[in-house]
Amino acid sequence: MAEDVKTKIKSYKPTPFGSRFPNENQTRNCWQNYLDFHRCEKAMAVTGGDVSVCKWYWCVYKSPCPRSWVSAQDDHQAGGIFLGKI
Repeated sequence: MAEDVKTKIKSYKPTPFGSRFPNENQTRNCWQNYLDFHRCEKAMAVTGGDVSVCKWYWCVYKSPCPRSWVSAQDDHQAGGIFLGKI
């Protein structure tokens, strides 16, 4: 599975169309992919799995999310005031 993820990362393209987020406003898409990335990291750390498989989520949320949002979310998470359930 890790090889499949590495192949996807090498052939990475900007965020594909997601039927969950059909509108132009990508705020929800950004938020959901940010949560998915951190949930994946947490799950892999707990199970002792390879965290590199989460790289795809990282690529997908980095594309539509403004850097200021990502840094604010990271700061909130580090400060213990993050609103998402990870």
